[in-house]
This record gives sequence, structure tokens and C-alpha cells, in this order.
Amino acid sequence: MTKLHDLYAREGQSPWLDNLSRPTITSGELARRVSDGIRGVTSNPTIFQKAISGSDAYDEQFGALLGQGTVEEAYWELVIDDIEHALAVLRPVHDESEGTDGFVSLEVSPAIASNTESTVADARRLHERIALPNLMVKIPATEPGVPAIRTMIAEGRSINITLIFSLDRYAEVIEAYLSGLEAHDGDLSGVHSVASFFVSRVDTEVDRRLDAVGTEEALALRGKAAVAQAKLAYQIFRDRFTGDRWSALAARGASVQRPLWASTSTKNPAYPDLLYVDTLIGADTVNTLPDATIDAFVDHGVVHRTIDSGVEEAAAILEALDRLGIDMADVSNTLEHEGVAAFVKSYDELLQSLSDKANSL
Repeated sequence: MTKLHDLYAREGQSPWLDNLSRPTITSGELARRVSDGIRGVTSNPTIFQKAISGSDAYDEQFGALLGQGTVEEAYWELVIDDIEHALAVLRPVHDESEGTDGFVSLEVSPAIASNTESTVADARRLHERIALPNLMVKIPATEPGVPAIRTMIAEGRSINITLIFSLDRYAEVIEAYLSGLEAHDGDLSGVHSVASFFVSRVDTEVDRRLDAVGTEEALALRGKAAVAQAKLAYQIFRDRFTGDRWSALAARGASVQRPLWASTSTKNPAYPDLLYVDTLIGADTVNTLPDATIDAFVDHGVVHRTIDSGVEEAAAILEALDRLGIDMADVSNTLEHEGVAAFVKSYDELLQSLSDKANSL
């Protein structure tokens, strides 16, 4: 037993791995992580860009795929192969948890984040191509992405909503989930969702703006915005998933849409390495962790509920930021645009590297 097991058994938080590559699957590393207490896996275009470009483990399959379609089609075959094998590794967790955990997430093409209809079509394509109960398709929480989320939930498909940076957008995502469930005709027990609330990137952007303000009060607030916002997000979660509206859905078998803390590795070396882990532990949540952060938590993390502590202080922090002219709505918009752009860049770079490889064969 590790602290990862304790995290779930004692505090109700599911640790997921924020990484996936063919070598980790074939070497048994992913299975070892699951044995150690990891309960899910997330992926994104940047993770696959690093995995495929940084390894020769894909070369044989890629070579066999050439001539059967485009380079982009070959890319999706490589990725889907990894996802299907990861789903098999996590399936026992899914079955034992009665569908609560054991998910593997695969993101729609980042190039279509600005188009609702294309996002719906791509999410539907992935769910139909990989017709397994522990697949979650990731849809970004952009303005065009929110109605796509509702449509997919209404169709009974499990969705991981990614790139959430603000409380307002988080509230929209919850509404898309609830209204999608209400629109679904039938049993809701097979529909699952997580709302991926990004954390460390918020501090990176807010800290940059606080440094520009430069006052003693501003500098004292560095490294506090992200955790404060996440704690308030959890309060929204608890509020929205209670009451008559939620009770009616729960009676039809619905599961809560768990908040997922994403981007939880510490970007600023001056901050504690588990700043975005130890401070955000609570029931009905997920924390998706890169390998180094998992190892750090197992080594010196503290398994103790913290998500409810300091809520009033969290609200005061956001109020102080507002007084200093830190516009959290603008912070969110900036980070959302940067996040989508980064995934598009990784996707384009990977397709180019695969094209170059194809031309050399």
C-alpha cells in the first residue's frame, strides 16, 4: 500500500497519471503505477508529441501505416493503439470501482477547438471508434466547446472537460453537464465526467502580473491565486451537486462531475513541490499528476483533507487581487488562448516530424 491508496481510501481523492507513452505500457511501468494506486490516465497532444517524437517505439507501426492513408490518419492510429492498451490496463480499476475510476482520456483534435460542430463530430468519432466504457474524450472548455460538452453528455458519452481556468467558465461547464444529463433519455449510470481545473498555470500568469505591480502587497500574494481559486471552485461544486435538481438526476443513476486538478506540478522552483497537491485534497475530486509529482507525493506528501480549509482566506485573496487591478477574467482568457495554442503547436510539430520521417523512409 502506498500514500496513493490512502489518498483514495481515506480522503476520497483519485490520483490519476498525467502521462502516457508506448514504452510505459510495454515495459509494465503503467501497470506498476496502477498497482501503486494510480486510478486513471490523462493524455493530451503535448504528451503524445513528446512520446512519439522522443521514441522509436512507434516506428514499426508507423512504417506499416504509410500508404494506407495520410500522415494525420497514421498519427491517430498510433495514438488510438496506445489508448486501447492503456484502457486494458485500467479496466480492472474501472470494474472494481463500478465505473467511478479506471478512465483513460483522449483529446479531440486541438485544431477544432474553435468549432462546436467539428468538436462534436470528433468526440463522437473517438467514442465510436473506441467503444469501451472507461474511455473519456477530452473537450476543451472554450466558448465553442461548452455546447459540445452538453451535446456529448446528452448522448450518454463520458467526457473530460479540459482547460478550465476561471470560476465563471467552471460554472458554465457544470451547467452543460447537468443540462446534458437532463436531456439524456434513459439511465444515467454509465455517463461520467470530470471538469479539469488548471492550477499552476494560474499562478504563473498571476505572479507575472503581480511582479509588474511590484508593491509589497502585490509581491506577498505571489503563489496564492491558484490554490485560492481551486478551493472556491470546490465550493461551487458542492453547491451545484446538491438540492432538488441534482437529486432528480441522482435518482436516475447520475454521478457527480468531479473536479479534476490539472497542471499540478510546481512551475516555480521557489514553491513547495507539492503546493498543488497537499493543499487540494478532498472527497469526490481527482488530481492528475506527472510522474515526478507522484514520486514526490509518495515520498513526502501528507494525506489529509485540505480542500475545505481557508475558504474565507481564499475569497479574500481573490478580492485583494482585484483591488490591485489583477483581472482574473483576463488571466483566464490569456491562459485559455495559450493552452489551446500550445496543444495546436504540439499537434502541428508532431505531424511535421511524422511527415519528415515518412519522406525519409
